[in-house]
Amino acid sequence: QVHLVESGGGLVQPGGSLKLSCAASGTTFTIIRRAWYRQVPGRQRELVALIFNSGGTTYADSVKGRFTISRSENTLNLQMNALEPEDTAVYYCNVATMPSGDEFWGQGTQVTVSS
Repeated sequence: QVHLVESGGGLVQPGGSLKLSCAASGTTFTIIRRAWYRQVPGRQRELVALIFNSGGTTYADSVKGRFTISRSENTLNLQMNALEPEDTAVYYCNVATMPSGDEFWGQGTQVTVSS
C-alpha cells in the first residue's frame, strides 16, 4: 500500500505560479511511475504530467512549456507557471506499482486561477 498526501494548492491570479507537492509513504519501493491528474466538475479526470523511475516524462499538450514534473526521494512535485483560468481544477497525485499493477491516489488539492 502507498499513501499519498498532496499540498500546495490555492488561489492564484492568471500568469502566476504554484508548486504542488505529493508525499508518498508505505511501500514506495514498488512505485514504477508517478503522475499528476486534474479534474473539473462534470468532466473526466485528465492526465497532466507523468514521470517514470527512469526520469522520462510526458505532458499534456495544454501544459507543455508551462508545467514541470519532478521527484525527489518520495516527494513528487509539479511546478506550474503562467497559470491560466483553464488550469482551475482539483489536482490529484497518482502512482502505479509493480508487480500488482495497483494504482493509488491522493485526496486532491484545489487549484483556482482567477483575478
